Amino acid sequence: QVQLVESGGGLVQAGGSLRLSCAASGRTFSSYAMGWFRQAPGKEREFVASISRSSLKTLHADSLKGRFTISRDNAKNTVYLQMDSLKPEDTAVYYCAADSSGSYYATPRATYEYAWWGQGTQVTVSS
Repeated sequence: QVQLVESGGGLVQAGGSLRLSCAASGRTFSSYAMGWFRQAPGKEREFVASISRSSLKTLHADSLKGRFTISRDNAKNTVYLQMDSLKPEDTAVYYCAADSSGSYYATPRATYEYAWWGQGTQVTVSS
């Protein structure tokens, strides 16, 4: 069992940056691959990025490469999502998720691969 709490969302102008954080409590954080997803109104939840247990591997959605970067600090039990050059279409609720079922280097990208989810944090990008 792991509890996840996102923070860092808010309102930002287009072209700006935000860094989201997701703090985990419960079992050993390094046991989990971590992911970020987002869901805009009326749309399905979509994959943003994931990072392996060891941080050695990351995976980013092709459409977001170069603007979004996932990282983690296992000593702080926290995963981050750095978002740069934000666009109005990035407006969504952003969720972090944890998966303990995959291999050491796994970077899962499907929602069904994640067993634990945070409550989400709203990101709004104004034009």
